[in-house]
Amino acid sequence: MHQGAECIGEHDTLRRAAQMMRDLNVGSLPICGDDDRLKGIITDRDIVVKCLAEGGDVNQATAGELARGLVWVDADTSVEEALVKMEENQIKRMPVIENHRIVGMISEADLAKELPDSKLAEFVHRVYARA
Repeated sequence: MHQGAECIGEHDTLRRAAQMMRDLNVGSLPICGDDDRLKGIITDRDIVVKCLAEGGDVNQATAGELARGLVWVDADTSVEEALVKMEENQIKRMPVIENHRIVGMISEADLAKELPDSKLAEFVHRVYARA
């Protein structure tokens, strides 16, 4: 996991989300509500496919409008449990929650750095084989 994930506000525009992704050099952002609680996750692909390709306006559409399914793990979840959840949900990035607040994100890059090659290959095969 990399700690300190920055959220995009649910009322912020998709242009702001894209700028944050660029500035942070990431492909997804957690979406947080006014209560600072996780509402979903948005990816760069969501912005392109669900807004731009449909003729939407990134200056008007908000991150909250494109919030995807809410799949997350507790901070004390084991690596094995996190991998299973990512595989079952066919996701490559997942928020980590502690005390009802987001504390980080797990990504493929994190897995690549931490997992043995055989375990990483198994994860990649399972996630991409069903995609």
